[in-house]
Amino acid sequence: MKLLFLGGIGWTEILVIALVVLLFFGGRKIPELMKGLGKGIRSFKEGMNGLDKDEKENTDKDASKGE
Repeated sequence: MKLLFLGGIGWTEILVIALVVLLFFGGRKIPELMKGLGKGIRSFKEGMNGLDKDEKENTDKDASKGE
């Protein structure tokens, strides 16, 4: 499996990068980094869902004014 956005990077390169990250940050910091990343993604999704709800509410209000 090749990752298209990385231009032909293979599993061996991914493994080397993962080992370098592990050595650079250490085993204790990686779970904290992943936790922060998960929180960021969750808040982004909640924000996107909030925008969708606001758009629907505005569309419903505009439709009821036209009647």
